[in-house]
Parts: sequence; structure tokens; C-alpha cells
Amino acid sequence: MRVRKFRLITLIGDIVILAISFLIATSFKPSGVKGYLPTHYIFFAGLSLIWIIVSLMNGKMHRGRIVNYTTLFTRVLTSNIVALAIIALFMYSIREYSYSRTVVLGTSVIATLLELMFGIPYIAYKKATIQEYQNYAEYTATRKKSEKELVDKINGNGNGNGHVIEEEINPRVIKAIEGEAGSEMAHAIMQIAGTRLNKKTAVVSTTTIFNITNLPEEKYDYIINLHRFNDIIKLNYFLDEVNFKLPYKGYFLGCVETKDQRKRRLLKKYPPVLNYVYYVFDFIIKRVLPKIKFTKKLYYLLTHDSNKVLSRAEALGRLARAGFMISQESFAGNYLCIEAIKIGDPIQMNGINYGPIIALPRVGKHGEMIKVYKLRTMHPYSEYIQDYIYNQYDLQDGGKFNDDFRITSWGSVCRKIWLDELPMLINLLKGNMKLVGVRPLSRQYFELYDPDLQERRIKYKPGLIPPFYADLPSDLVEIQESEKRYLDAFDRNSFLTDFRYFWKSVWNIMFRNARSR
Repeated sequence: MRVRKFRLITLIGDIVILAISFLIATSFKPSGVKGYLPTHYIFFAGLSLIWIIVSLMNGKMHRGRIVNYTTLFTRVLTSNIVALAIIALFMYSIREYSYSRTVVLGTSVIATLLELMFGIPYIAYKKATIQEYQNYAEYTATRKKSEKELVDKINGNGNGNGHVIEEEINPRVIKAIEGEAGSEMAHAIMQIAGTRLNKKTAVVSTTTIFNITNLPEEKYDYIINLHRFNDIIKLNYFLDEVNFKLPYKGYFLGCVETKDQRKRRLLKKYPPVLNYVYYVFDFIIKRVLPKIKFTKKLYYLLTHDSNKVLSRAEALGRLARAGFMISQESFAGNYLCIEAIKIGDPIQMNGINYGPIIALPRVGKHGEMIKVYKLRTMHPYSEYIQDYIYNQYDLQDGGKFNDDFRITSWGSVCRKIWLDELPMLINLLKGNMKLVGVRPLSRQYFELYDPDLQERRIKYKPGLIPPFYADLPSDLVEIQESEKRYLDAFDRNSFLTDFRYFWKSVWNIMFRNARSR
């Protein structure tokens, strides 16, 4: 009964919003409402009918479908774009060109903005009134896990070595750590490193490369730096120098204040309202300015590369780029401690930057590596910890990683509305991808496939829309079976296969909520 009442209210509300939008759109024309109402009422009736049908099919008027701001924007935008496209296609098919494009487009745009304007307070109201009564099991299964939960899931918050016998640890090392960083940090490091804290352990607390350079080469098999990554000048060069001083399989332990820890600290430090004002300015200076080419110099002038903001993914990624494999992570007070093992030489950056558009190396036709363009949705240096993520986290439905902390908050929204895929049109224009085809895979992901499918899929161009969105497989095995079926059908009739997979994928994306996560 409540569902029917909700649909009736939203149905009436949508018609009212459309009527208001139509009146506003026509009021901008020289003839005004009186001039356009007699000639455009049929268009308004047709738009209203299509608008309501698409909204009902896409769940925009379903009580249980719009539960947060993301679903609100996704349902409203997809429904309204599809409705506008349908009526535009219908008008074109019957050769009806007498209707004003300003009125047609203006009505749709204004209605969309009004729906969002009314929808945002509604979501805020619903979250404020029912959040306390939400089913806890469902909440924990669907919400984004915190950094601490993800780290605890990996290694029990630093208990990877089991019971530590303090008598076997070099007391000089523990005393040095306690004197510089306190007993809590000393205990955390002892739990991580255990008996590896021996006579060949060097403990420093520095932000400059000079103090690492002065260490004897390969004299120590464990280097600990108690100063956080955030204050280290030229962090990449610093980590490269640490790598040079360690033997193969030598250990390095460092600490970082992650961006999430920093946010909590700042919001707690200042009084309400003022804390968020300060945080916004801090966000702009410390996270926006260094990412833009024309403001980097201003950022360095203001900060001198000190107290920089680092995400957990970036800290791990910088270590991996420097030739280290992540061994353990553990929270100690306000910092995240990371232990890493030297497994090779540092990877040279070769002019890599972290602007808004990225070129990802992917396996293309004939096995050649092609550049696939996408909007950046991950934290910097995330590409270097692909193997670490695969080893620590399971694959979710669709072949993506569970709890992938590399994805930024805004990046998650971009993926849900496909905005991150828009630059792939460049690949379509360059001719190294086609509209429908197997997904372009990274080398690491490609190696997970069966050898026979590896050999077969490189005979074809990858596609912007993969068979996944038509078949909706749930795991890697089903994904491979889905691609085999597509390739079999493509070999029989390429045009009809791509045509069928395209429209089936569009249907699933629009009405079955098939999204990249």
C-alpha cells in the first residue's frame, strides 16, 4: 500500500514538474506561453507519457530503488536522458520539425534539475529518520569499509608474526624507537617485525635523503624510519635511496598519516562548522594544487613539500614503485605503519604524471600493448599495487576487486554513471578499439585467463562495451565463458552479433543497473 502511495505521489509530482518546466521553457521564447501552448501541447503530452513509462521501468519512482544520493542522480539522469532520446528519435522518424528545440531540450533539462532539487532534501530526510533502524547486517555488507577494517582483514592489525618473545629482540632497537616515537609505536613495530629487530637493524627519524645516504651500503637488513612519509622531501628519491642501501629481501618499515586519518584529526581539532571550512581550504591547497600543472609551483612555494596529503593507496604504491613488496600493515596511534621487502630495483617514472586523463596499458589485438584512455578514478600510484590487491582481496561479481581502496570517492561516482569511460572514444577514433568487443585487460589480469582464451582473444580488437554487460557473469570463470560465447557468435556473423550485444548491454545498463564498480 505504501509503495503504491509513493508511486502515485511521485507520478503526480513528476507531471507537475514537467508542466512547470514546460511553462518556464516556453516563457523564454519571444511568443511566450500563449504562443507555444496551442502548438506544443501534443509534444508535452507525448513527453509526459514517455517520461513516466521510462521512469517506472528504470525504478525512478520505486520506493526501494532510490536510497542515497548516488542512486538518485543515477536513476534521474539515466531515465530522463533515455526519455529525451526516445521522443527525439520519434520526432525525427515522423519528420516532425515544427517543434522548438529550445522548448524540447529546455523542458527536459529544467525538469531534471527540479527533480534533483526536490530529491536531494528527500534523501537527506530519509537518511536522517531511518538510518538508526537500518538492518545492521545489510549495512555492514554494503557500506564502504574503513581503512582500519581493511588493514585488520589483511593481517590482524600487525599480528602476522604470532607471539613475539621480547627477549629475542635487540633491546637497543626498542629503546631507540621508544625514545623517538613512544612506547605505542615501539610495541606496534615489535609486533610487525618481531625477531627481525636484530643487530643489523638501523633506526632513523629523518625527512631528508642525506641521512639515508650516510648509511653503509648493505650493512643493515632492516631499516626503520620513524618520521612519517608526509614530511619527507622528494619521497620517491628517498625510497629509491633506501632500496639502494638494503640487500635483496631486506626490510624497510615506514609510517604515514593517511588522508582519512588526516581528515579525522582536522575535524576533531577545530570546533564544528569552522573545522569543515578549514578542511575545505586544506583540501584545495594540499590535494588540488599539486595535481594541476599550472599550480604545482604555487603548492611547493606554500608548503615546501612538507605535510603533504597521502592516501593509503598512494603510500603503498610509492613503496611498490621503489622496488618493494608490501609485507604487513598496522595502525599505531595516528599513523599507518607499513613493512615492505626489497624485491628488485625501483621502477623509473619516465615522465608519468597524474592528471585527470590517464592512458592505461592494455592488451590489444595481436597481443600488442595499447593505450586505453580513461578519466582518473584511482589515487596516484595505484597501478603499482595491482598484484597486492589481487593477493589480498577477492574478486567481486563482474571481475572487479572487492573493497578496492584505490578508487577515490568521486571516482566511484564517475564509474557508476560511466563518465570515466568517456575518453575511450579516443581509442574508437584511433581505430585500436571497436564499439562492442572483449574488455581490454591489463597484463596482470590477462594472465589470469586460460591460455587458450588468451591466444584467441588477441585475434580481435577489444571493445568499449564488453560482453559482460549483456551476460552479467558473476566470477572470472563465467566471464571467460561469456567471452567465448561472444567470440563464437562473432565468428559466425560479426555485424548481427555486435548489434545484438550492443542493445542487450544498453538494456541491462539502463534497466538492470549493470554498472562498473
